[in-house]
Amino acid sequence: MSIPQLAPDVLKLLGQYDTPTICNVIELFEVRPRNTGYMDDRIRACFPEMPPIVGYASTATMRTSARAQGVVYSSLDDQLRAFSEIPGPPIVVFQDLDDPPVAATFGEIMCATYQAFGAAGLITSGAARDLDQVRRLGFPAFSNGAICSHGYSHIPSTHVPVRVGGLAVSPGDLLHADANGVTNIPHDIAADVAAACADYVAAEGIILNFLKTGSQDVRQYSEARQEAMRQIGELGKRVRARRTAA
Repeated sequence: MSIPQLAPDVLKLLGQYDTPTICNVIELFEVRPRNTGYMDDRIRACFPEMPPIVGYASTATMRTSARAQGVVYSSLDDQLRAFSEIPGPPIVVFQDLDDPPVAATFGEIMCATYQAFGAAGLITSGAARDLDQVRRLGFPAFSNGAICSHGYSHIPSTHVPVRVGGLAVSPGDLLHADANGVTNIPHDIAADVAAACADYVAAEGIILNFLKTGSQDVRQYSEARQEAMRQIGELGKRVRARRTAA
């Protein structure tokens, strides 16, 4: 499997913007419908105060409802080995095969392990636990809630396509996540998305700067809003033109 690799400075630049801004900029490229490409509200940040993360999906499945055959968590070793196939910081993505979740997908030990092996964070359709301990690790995590027990937790498969929060995720997909949710960034536009974020934020700033003046002049507000929309429209034309030319 060949996964496109972004330059470290591009990944760093993507991480400087919140996930809604990333989603807004992706829309300019018109490469997918606006109501696709992101996880739904079942997946929420366990620690919304933590900054955005960006990285490549390292996928796995989880089951906690029944005893596993063999050594529990033995597949964790396989998952860590698969990190070497990821061209940048991994984001661990679990699909909980129990619906609804029966017990927690992760806790302190798993998160400390992933962090030590270079992971940027963890996303699961299942539940979390050890939240105070994982917060102290400074390890971003996303789940659909919390359950105090790990049940019969085991990892049936690793490095396979999964579905989490309504989003299909394949190993190596580029993900961006923060307190607002999780989105996929198409590889072929990722560098251009990073480059366009500053202009998008600047255009939105036209409206925000007007509002900070305290003026309640509707005409002036309308002019600021229209100018912001004009600049965003022009930015969209530029990024699509560059993509066509490439």
